Amino acid sequence: MEKQKLEVKAAIQISKPAGEVFEAIVDPVKMSNYFISESSGRMEEGKKLIWRFPEFDMDVPVRVGKIEKNKYISFYWDSDGVELLSEMTLTSRANNSTLVSVTEKSRENDEAGLKWLVGNTEGWANFLACLKAWLEYGINLRKGAFDFMSEKT
Repeated sequence: MEKQKLEVKAAIQISKPAGEVFEAIVDPVKMSNYFISESSGRMEEGKKLIWRFPEFDMDVPVRVGKIEKNKYISFYWDSDGVELLSEMTLTSRANNSTLVSVTEKSRENDEAGLKWLVGNTEGWANFLACLKAWLEYGINLRKGAFDFMSEKT
């Protein structure tokens, strides 16, 4: 029997229209309010970007995949030497809100894969909570939240 591949899945509903949520994800200036500290550019199909995070002194290469305005964003990034696909689907809901669903795939169902699954599921849930807090209330939940993980402390 073949081992099942592992995938991260997380979702949250945000009380903002899909266009506003989409821009908050693809625009690096907006994304720096809740996720990254900087990016080498806007997320556009086929672009190669470098993301930096406020807590870590490292460059994270990102290769943007398919983009459907206000509906879908995909990109590839590195996880322990393995390039993984992350997909975000934006679904318009009642009351001008948006369901944001994230899937990241995939890793082997082994010890390293399980460690990735736990860590990245936690990471994507945090990304979604930070996105919601910033879009709905203007609060940057990430600021200082992971200082304990950096070598600066």
